[in-house]
Amino acid sequence: MSEAIRIQVTCQYLAESSHPAQQKYAFAYHVRIENTGHEAVQLMNRYWLITDADGKKTEVRGAGVVGKQPVIPPDECYEYSSGALLDTPVGSMQGYYEMKKADGSTFQAPIPVFSLVVPHLIN
Repeated sequence: MSEAIRIQVTCQYLAESSHPAQQKYAFAYHVRIENTGHEAVQLMNRYWLITDADGKKTEVRGAGVVGKQPVIPPDECYEYSSGALLDTPVGSMQGYYEMKKADGSTFQAPIPVFSLVVPHLIN
C-alpha cells in the first residue's frame, strides 16, 4: 500500500533565520503527500532522521504533522510546511509517515532522502 502514497519534498535555506557565526542554519521544507490509492488513509505519526555534515543524527517522532492527523481521500493531496535547524550548512532528512487505513491497519509510507544545503556552498 505504501506505493499508493507519493511524497514530494521541496526545501529552502532561510538566511534571515540562520546564524552561521553560531553554526545555526535554518531550513524550511514543504511536503506534498498524494494518495494515489483507492481508499482514504489517515496520517497518524511521523518519523524523521536528520543528519548534518558532521554525521550528527537527530531522530524526531511524533503524532501527525504540524499538529494535525489529516485524512487523505483517494486521488487527493495534503500539503504542509515545517522547518529544521542544523549545526552545519549541509545535511539531509528522510523518514516515514505511519498511515492508517479504514480497517485500522497501518503501514509506513517512506519519505525519500532529501538534502538541506546553503545555496552556492556547493557548485
